[in-house]
Amino acid sequence: MATITITGVEGRKFDVPTGLFINNEFVPAKSGATVSLENPASGAKLGDIASAEAADVDEAVKAAETAYKTVWSQTLPEQRRNLLNKLADLMERDAAELASIEAVDAGILYRDSFGMAVPQAVETCRYYAGWADKLDGDSLSLAMGMAYTRREPFGVCAAIVPWNAPLMITSWKLAPALAAGNCLIIKTPEIAPLYGQKLAMLVKEAGFPPGVVSILCGLGSVAGQRLAEHPDIHKLSFTGSAAVGRAILAASARTNLKKVTLELGGKGPSIVFDDADWNNALFWTTAGITMNNGQICAAGSRIYVQESIYQKFIEQFSAMSRDAVAGDPLLSTTTKGPLVSQRQKDTVMNLIKAGREQGTKILHGGDDSELDPKGHFVPNTAFVDVGADSTIMRQEVFGPVASIASFKTEEEVVALANDSHYGLAAAVFSNDINKAIRVSNALEVGQVTVNMWGVVTANTAFGGYKESGMGRDLGKEALDGWTQVKSVKVHLLKANI
Repeated sequence: MATITITGVEGRKFDVPTGLFINNEFVPAKSGATVSLENPASGAKLGDIASAEAADVDEAVKAAETAYKTVWSQTLPEQRRNLLNKLADLMERDAAELASIEAVDAGILYRDSFGMAVPQAVETCRYYAGWADKLDGDSLSLAMGMAYTRREPFGVCAAIVPWNAPLMITSWKLAPALAAGNCLIIKTPEIAPLYGQKLAMLVKEAGFPPGVVSILCGLGSVAGQRLAEHPDIHKLSFTGSAAVGRAILAASARTNLKKVTLELGGKGPSIVFDDADWNNALFWTTAGITMNNGQICAAGSRIYVQESIYQKFIEQFSAMSRDAVAGDPLLSTTTKGPLVSQRQKDTVMNLIKAGREQGTKILHGGDDSELDPKGHFVPNTAFVDVGADSTIMRQEVFGPVASIASFKTEEEVVALANDSHYGLAAAVFSNDINKAIRVSNALEVGQVTVNMWGVVTANTAFGGYKESGMGRDLGKEALDGWTQVKSVKVHLLKANI
């Protein structure tokens, strides 16, 4: 099987296979289909990788069915625990390679991947390893005897993963699925799939039986659609756009009514009250829209600032966030990597243009003419005095674009924050703990962070309200999406004397 050579941090080179990972082997697509990959910072071609089509998905499903029936369903919980812990150890060992791949393939800063994304993936595997032997049911009393419940796996499951934090989000699905006893087919993003090739190598090295995990690069409209429609896949987890999420739900309804969990993005409000710790609020609101170029579903892209500190805030926010060193994500001196693709850059620049055309005032940014034309770079951009009905305030940009507005009262800002069809995440900045909790409770979102932005941990659930999706990743709540409950009721007969 052919490989792609990655030049990672400090010039270190290593190879990853280009095939589809099925039955613990790397194989070409049956049709020979491939996708071409580029480095988003330079435009240089990285290589070609096999692209799964319907027949390849079917092959992976057959492998998973065989593995589940013959091996995995009989594997003891403590063995699943040990395998997940071994995988975590291997990811930790090869953190530099995994972070290098995300830098050259997805444009993520190496330091962010190495320092946050990879450790979070490791933490997630270890957290769910701990759950593998603790998925217990209940015992209940009945008038005629007793009952008990069992939490059982679905069997063959699938996950479709986005490109913006691919390793981390894959771990959110892989770890609880395997801990619960399922087999899993992962479709990696076709524009940034190389992390999955490395992860597949580690899955095999960890000792997972063939067929338990399959990792397939493939087009969403081909491989993703087949996963959504496949009659022998019983659960599918998806992170991505609302349009694709709706299509997956529709496919489930048309076919076998597979269980579906969805995380579909957001338009997160960051609310800064005038009693907030000033430097802390500036730091986190800046990070909330510049981290990974704002290509984060929980990005704090709507910033509401109490009017008494509004002018001071926008001046200092601009000073902190407007300038960045754009360049190679592998370099420690780089503070801004590229967006993942030219298509994504065009989308973001068109939304900036729409904001301008609607007469919204730009605080800084908006012009990419001074950035490297070979890479997909977009300047940090902020609009101010943004109206509640403007496109830039209502639509998810998925880029480094902040929309800032002022507010007077607590009631007003809660209404503004909730005036969105999204409901994924929010941040509240205040030193008044009573107010912070009141506002947090009133916000229609799945996660609120107080005096920080966007923190996710393995033991706390993450997911959305409203059109931001259904179901949860992370926390013990994620296990509800990877198990089904069976009730067993027993009629206890009286003894014959």
